[in-house]
Amino acid sequence: MGIVLGCVGGLIVLLVVVALAAVGIYNRLVVLRNRVDNAWSQIDVQLKRRYDLIPNLVETVKGYAAHESGTFEKVVEARSAAMSATGVKEQGEAENALSGALKSLFALAEAYPDLKANQNFLALQEELSGTESKIAYARQFYNDSVMSLNTAVQTFPNNLLAGAFGFGERDYFEVEVEAKTAPRVSFGG
Repeated sequence: MGIVLGCVGGLIVLLVVVALAAVGIYNRLVVLRNRVDNAWSQIDVQLKRRYDLIPNLVETVKGYAAHESGTFEKVVEARSAAMSATGVKEQGEAENALSGALKSLFALAEAYPDLKANQNFLALQEELSGTESKIAYARQFYNDSVMSLNTAVQTFPNNLLAGAFGFGERDYFEVEVEAKTAPRVSFGG
């Protein structure tokens, strides 16, 4: 009888340990998922700030280069596509297109000396450059958070419970090599 009670007691202790481990794994996965969601929210804030700057920038450049309508249309279309993108992968592709369109817009400034000297244009360019840096930092934090979550979801014993708890891997926010630097214009002679 004592052996049976000892086995039952040991089984109960084992079940309690397994249950506590499962609760710990679940809680860790929740923390990691929330960190990824928060990191994406920070990217979203910076992207919205970027989108808000673009119309002012386009209007400033239009005042000096009104006949460059094709470039303006590309910027407006790229901004619209980026604002309506859903999902991390689609957002990355839209941001790459927007960065390319902005580079074309800034390249126009080289042909218009008065535009290059315009204080409003310079302020907008500086603000956009600062925003690009903030986006890069937020993207790095997001990707680090995604790596932590993905590692936790993939490793044993978490992988045994992650699917059952509804946790899955997340996509990284990737940009093309060309789009990783903020658009810059040289004002040198």
